Amino acid sequence: MKHAVFALALAASAGRLVQIGPVAGDGAALATLEDALAAQPDDLRAGNDYRMAVIQASQYDRAIAFFDRLVKTHPNAANSHLNYGFADVDKIPAAGAITRVILANNALGEFTRSLKLKPTWIGYYTRGNSYLYWPRVFKRTRRGVADLQKALEMQRAETKRPYHVRVFVSLGDGYWKMGRRDKARSTWKEGLIAFPEDAALKTRFSYHDGEIDTLIEAVYDYTKRVDTSLLDLWRQP
Repeated sequence: MKHAVFALALAASAGRLVQIGPVAGDGAALATLEDALAAQPDDLRAGNDYRMAVIQASQYDRAIAFFDRLVKTHPNAANSHLNYGFADVDKIPAAGAITRVILANNALGEFTRSLKLKPTWIGYYTRGNSYLYWPRVFKRTRRGVADLQKALEMQRAETKRPYHVRVFVSLGDGYWKMGRRDKARSTWKEGLIAFPEDAALKTRFSYHDGEIDTLIEAVYDYTKRVDTSLLDLWRQP
């Protein structure tokens, strides 16, 4: 049934869903954040702060409409496209089955536009991780692994940061979904060497195959809310 919904949604996703929902008492606060972001459309953190406020206010359609206008006005603002994609993802848990997949597909499009403008670690990690949520019948896991491999290459050339652990977790998960279980375990092991206290890596490395299957199915359930906060990028080690 999920696969049928995905197919129907993809057929409908040529047009983007853009509508403005009712503005509650949080409207003035959101408007202030929108004004700040409109003045600095490529400010990744300002976009993240706005989206977190939107989630608290449940104003998902308002955010989608705002980012749609923003990227049309500033088409070369890579981080606006990235946050636009996240805004789509943020709405998924509150949407119906077909709309969820339209939003997921539109999000991938925005992540891709962002990467074309500015290839970044967060861009490759985000798009790569997003591909892992798609059912295997769509054969997008391989694309996710390719993006995550690029993110891993980039972080190996940088100073180690706490958020780099995310790539080891997701890349290993991608290998697991592809049936490359030895590669998945070696990736998680490499991650544990760099981040020995990470709970997600320790769990995956210690579980047996059946437990990992169950874990990954739960983690990549696209009907559940995904934590799209980027605050880790600015936290000091």
